[in-house]
Amino acid sequence: MEKKFKTAFVCTQCGAMHPKWQGQCRDCSEWNTLVEERIIQASGRTKRREIENPQKLADISDHFLIGHKSGLGEFDRVLGGGLLTGSTVLLAGEPGIGKSTLILQAADAYSKMGVNILYVTGEESLGQLKKRAQRLSIAGTNISFINLTNLEQILSVIKDNHNHIVIVDSIQTVSSDAFASPPGTVGQIRESAGRLIEQAKKNDFSLFLVGHVTKEGLVAGPKVLEHMVDAVLYFEGDSQHLYRLLRPTKNRYGSTFELGVFEMSPGGLKEIDNPSSLFLSDFGKIRRSGAVVAASCEGNRSILVEVQALVSSASYGTPQRVAGGIDNKRLALLLAILEKRIGIPMGSNDVFVSVAGGLRLDEPAIDLPILLSIVSSLKDIPLDSKIVAAGEVGLSGEVRPVGMAEQRVSEAAKLGFKKIIFPEQNLKGITSKKIELIGVSTLENALNLLF
Repeated sequence: MEKKFKTAFVCTQCGAMHPKWQGQCRDCSEWNTLVEERIIQASGRTKRREIENPQKLADISDHFLIGHKSGLGEFDRVLGGGLLTGSTVLLAGEPGIGKSTLILQAADAYSKMGVNILYVTGEESLGQLKKRAQRLSIAGTNISFINLTNLEQILSVIKDNHNHIVIVDSIQTVSSDAFASPPGTVGQIRESAGRLIEQAKKNDFSLFLVGHVTKEGLVAGPKVLEHMVDAVLYFEGDSQHLYRLLRPTKNRYGSTFELGVFEMSPGGLKEIDNPSSLFLSDFGKIRRSGAVVAASCEGNRSILVEVQALVSSASYGTPQRVAGGIDNKRLALLLAILEKRIGIPMGSNDVFVSVAGGLRLDEPAIDLPILLSIVSSLKDIPLDSKIVAAGEVGLSGEVRPVGMAEQRVSEAAKLGFKKIIFPEQNLKGITSKKIELIGVSTLENALNLLF
């Protein structure tokens, strides 16, 4: 079969092809995302592919539902309980965050369960990998390592060796002979990932693809890469803190609301079974204004975190609104509610809000703790260190109910807190002898109660 080449302009966000360059992609409306790629076009007669016959739902085999458990509780939780046969998982994160360390430790955990693993590395030599494994105390009995970046060679090795799991670290280093462009370009990433995923489903092995993240926080390469895989896991954290978070943004076989918490140590990543104790390690030792404990939820687990606020007189004409760990627009909205519904003027004050430990929270249940911490700092009145709060605050100042109320109460009681400020509607059906439940219906009720 003769092959012809032509060039096209491919969008790095949606993968759409355009015959000529233009400033905006017609498919996804993004600007300056088109890059030129060399495209292969087959000419002449092509071999007809065999087509499988349609099957009834009852006749479809469910052998792929058999998954592998690593034994790492935090890792398995994020994957939805286990790694299913034929599935593809994209592990993404910033350079140096610990992606290779995590995937190597996960591979070792799978190998201890009797799972055969092929680890394809394109960024490190085998000597460097062995040195890393020795530092992490990894024996790797059932793990085979190979240093390859050519797609056709990788597919040949996969075909000749039967493995339950294949790891490619990283997909940006893999290139195909069919493209003249260098590794990491749109066409190379799409082609390499597509053919690896096709082999995984055809030969019933699980596939891990390690990917880099751009400065915008997105997976490097075309956005279509995230649509091709079954699960996308982001490994994130702050280099100034020891903890790392494994957060799914897509999972066809499990929930996307789970969260895995790890701590980086000289010997590798360690699981954190009780994240609340990590984020509250210094809370309560010194009473200070502007600090409130929030009962937050990530997935099916409750995490207690400290919300801190600092309110000071504005030095310039326009007051500053700085948020760390929460959405900046959400902070502006809560300050507007505080000024309009409670009558506390905030136009002459700078407001700084941060979630201690660098954790990022997006759920609405932290509205009430944020407002309580702001008022505490404004009035310079410290709150009781044994109080926890949770509740969504509406535009009219009402405190709305939150989900997973029992889990929040249970976590607060387990860590020794004495009172929890909760939406009044959440108190129905909840009883606890270890912690006092205080219901509030409006923001004004909560402020009058505490201040």
